[in-house]
Amino acid sequence: MNLRSTALPFFTALVTGLSLPLSSLALASEQIHVAAAASLTDAFNAAIDAYERDHDVEIVPVYASSSTLARQIVNGSPAALFISANVEWMDWLEQQGVDVEERSDLLQNRLALVSASDALPDTFTPGEGEPIVSLLGDDERLSVGDPDHVPAGIYTQQALEALGEWNELAPRLARGNDVRAALTLVERGETPAGVVYQTDAFASDAVRVLGLFPTDSHEPITYPAALIGHDNEAADALRQWLGSDEALAIFAEYGFDTDVETP
Repeated sequence: MNLRSTALPFFTALVTGLSLPLSSLALASEQIHVAAAASLTDAFNAAIDAYERDHDVEIVPVYASSSTLARQIVNGSPAALFISANVEWMDWLEQQGVDVEERSDLLQNRLALVSASDALPDTFTPGEGEPIVSLLGDDERLSVGDPDHVPAGIYTQQALEALGEWNELAPRLARGNDVRAALTLVERGETPAGVVYQTDAFASDAVRVLGLFPTDSHEPITYPAALIGHDNEAADALRQWLGSDEALAIFAEYGFDTDVETP
């Protein structure tokens, strides 16, 4: 038997097998971990697709309530970029000693009252005419992001307090862990109405907007974006691109206001 001829295919296969992981590693795109508010899910996914087409990077998003994301970052999340649904949780990160760089306000949003039921009025402007509680049956609840920590819920509480409806509605809230959870309850018909962002309502075929809350009934719904840490050139490039005309056009397509008013 020719040992050389027998061993050669085995050796070739072994070398080829060993080289595959090395080649794959060499060709792997750099990853950018992004912590983004749940309400950004659809728009940011579209932005990721556009950015990855022209850049050799892989963007890894994590969507959740801004409060959850902020706490994860403090506890060691690998996020290199954070986009919050309100300024307070970005402020909180800085107060915890997190290195927040290149911070700026990126987008704004509106607070909407939504329903999936044809039995409710076609339009219902909060603060005008009948109170919101009139939309609920005796055992029905209003779905919202949890006002204890979810930005959409915090804005909702501010708005309901301004409209004089908080005390009556507070015991009848179905509290979601983020704004998308509140939206889901309305989509499934588990609550007749809910309060979510305008962009969440636009992203769903299962709900309709009854009306928008007055902008002066709550703090401005502003999305600040910032790098977490430094010396991450890929994340810095993505952060800069998010403020470009190309990126802002994508967010505007999903209902976000890109003409951000700064104090």
